[in-house]
Amino acid sequence: MSEISSTAKLTTDAGASPARSRAEALGALVPIALKLRDLVVLLLALVTLLFVLLPLAGDPAQVMAGMDATPAQIDAIRAKYGFDQPWWVQYFRYWGNVLQFDFGESLASGQPAMEVVLTHLPATLLLTFLAMGFTIAVSVPLGAWLGFRPDAVTRRIGAWLVFFFQGVPGFVFGLVLIQIFAVNLRWVPSLGYETPAAWILPTLALSAFLVPKLTRVVAANVAEAMREDYVRTARAFGATRREILWRHALPNALLGAAALIGTQFAFLLSGTVIIERIFSWPGIGWLLIERTQTLDFPVVQALAMLIALMVFAVNTITDLSFRYLDPRIKGTN
Repeated sequence: MSEISSTAKLTTDAGASPARSRAEALGALVPIALKLRDLVVLLLALVTLLFVLLPLAGDPAQVMAGMDATPAQIDAIRAKYGFDQPWWVQYFRYWGNVLQFDFGESLASGQPAMEVVLTHLPATLLLTFLAMGFTIAVSVPLGAWLGFRPDAVTRRIGAWLVFFFQGVPGFVFGLVLIQIFAVNLRWVPSLGYETPAAWILPTLALSAFLVPKLTRVVAANVAEAMREDYVRTARAFGATRREILWRHALPNALLGAAALIGTQFAFLLSGTVIIERIFSWPGIGWLLIERTQTLDFPVVQALAMLIALMVFAVNTITDLSFRYLDPRIKGTN
């Protein structure tokens, strides 16, 4: 009888195992499905908003024809590009073009709008990775040092300095850097990005805005981790201070700071408009200002779409990575 029960139990477990595997696989797909839903909602809202708001800034047919164009020439352009069609016809035609990443031709240069945007994207990507790399390289060890013994006098002074610099806007710091190192000392150029020397000041200006916040988050997480039971256990087993900090406290602190790192990375990808303007950095932030002033609708629309998709992709990767690394939220939506 016991053998029959054992055999039945094994059969039940064997049958339940594939079902459990399928349930786990479906559970892992739920966050991805939710992100795809969010992407559809984002595209629907963004495309509709661009379609409605951008023409309110000016008549695109008038811009394309020029200020000296006759009414007949403007009407001809409206007929050519379908601006004289009912709004719902223009809306669905616009959707078809967006799905093909076809935003028309730039009103300023005649090039495809997305091609214009993509030529300026590498400059923004370069500045993004430089600033984010420098920010992490400074913030992680500094935050670990501040959070390891937050009550020490030297660390309190350091924390106050970090708090002070957090209140200084990045563009103000950038102007100070230009005045000192480009104008007075003439060590590095302040404009362009053709040489590595020209990368230094905009990288420092952006990092000055990002480092204090990330440092404070890392420091707070390290200080909290130092009060956890696993740290006391490691100390009881004879672990050194260095081992406790770098092997136990800091990895858990970085897990909590991962969301902020992803947010900062997305912020940089969206185009740092003021910094790019100050340093004449030809990225997508600089391009957005230039083409908005000239009412270059196709390029502005392509920029808005590309920025939204990049920010969404970074946030999605950050969220899914966070779910994978932190088992406490694997079961949440």
